[in-house]
Amino acid sequence: MKLDPNEIVLREAAEAARAASSALAQTPAALRDAALREAAAALRRHAPDILAANAQDIATSTGTEAFRDRLLLTEARIAAMTEGIETVAALPDPLDRTLAKWTRPNGLVIRRVAQPIGVIGMIYESRPNVGADTAAICLKSGNAVLLRGGSESFFSACAIHAAFAEGLRETGLPETCVQIAPTADRGFVAAMLAGAGLIDLIIPRGGRSLVELVQREARVPVLAHAEGLNHTYVHQAADPEMARRVVANAKMRRPGVCGATETLLIDAAIAPGLLPSLVADLAALGCAFRACGRARAIVPALPAATEGDFDTEWLDAILSVKVVDDIDDALAHIARHGSSHTEAIITEDRAAAGRFLAGIDSAVGMWNASTQFCDGGEFGFGAEIGIATGRIHARGPVGPEQLTTFRYQVIGNGQVRP
Repeated sequence: MKLDPNEIVLREAAEAARAASSALAQTPAALRDAALREAAAALRRHAPDILAANAQDIATSTGTEAFRDRLLLTEARIAAMTEGIETVAALPDPLDRTLAKWTRPNGLVIRRVAQPIGVIGMIYESRPNVGADTAAICLKSGNAVLLRGGSESFFSACAIHAAFAEGLRETGLPETCVQIAPTADRGFVAAMLAGAGLIDLIIPRGGRSLVELVQREARVPVLAHAEGLNHTYVHQAADPEMARRVVANAKMRRPGVCGATETLLIDAAIAPGLLPSLVADLAALGCAFRACGRARAIVPALPAATEGDFDTEWLDAILSVKVVDDIDDALAHIARHGSSHTEAIITEDRAAAGRFLAGIDSAVGMWNASTQFCDGGEFGFGAEIGIATGRIHARGPVGPEQLTTFRYQVIGNGQVRP
């Protein structure tokens, strides 16, 4: 049977990545860290080239303002990208870990030790910095990676990869540790999804349609980054000024990121006094709304929400608003409409906060903080591959430690089994 050209390219890349991952797993941490620092320096040197490539992508973009913001690179964002890589380099070696150790009655010593997963396939959309973050985290954790960015960020992704590859060359590590799809052809994605035995783990990062496609079609294990349908719940014991600051930031700091709040829940007991101020603050920042009937009874100018609005990840300057009876009502709404990403409660009541954090089933819960802190950099990981929302392997921001698995080492002194 004749192979599709994308399958041929993928097989060659994956076989090279497999060889690279084997070598990388035995590479000293100091050399991996040096490669990361060289890659960061190369990204700084080639910032003008990266910005020029990004301008090509921006020029052909037809997305919303929030979409263009996700796509846009600036000098400050490139600087943040390089600083993130250097932070990853400074982290402890995730492979130099004995996870558990015990001695059996027969004298056998058993150790559970960390090891890389192997070859990672990363499929991502729009945000070109994801390629650099992923490359850094995979290199730090001893994994080889095949990157496939979206067609909308193709030129930016290739320019970032070229700079990163320069850092690998400078330290003598094989460039095949980090490879990028040479084409934006969707057939390459299909080849990756069918790459059982070639790729050990697929990580999709993008909208619902991408994640659902990968989960439906993949013959390779998937670590899913689902949509961020996040809630901020303003409890009746909230400090009003804190609530205003946190809600405004959670929604409008960058409304197009997955950590942005998409639904505001507010207790009926305080809604008449606080909701008008929250709405006014957000409206002044350019936010639009979709509100339930109880919220519209307090602020009549609010547009009416449909039930589907509460299932929508806006990724834009739009906020769904609902008045709830109490914490149980808030938790029930989140369970019905949430995506298991990030939820926050604003309250001065410690018991209420504890109940909320225990009652949600999301990867990240926050108390008196903006949901936009759900980010690998803010967690101290330097960068992140995404926010894992499944229940297997990793949850929350995925950094170097989350891209390891383990094996066992058994040490004896001549024992034989009876």
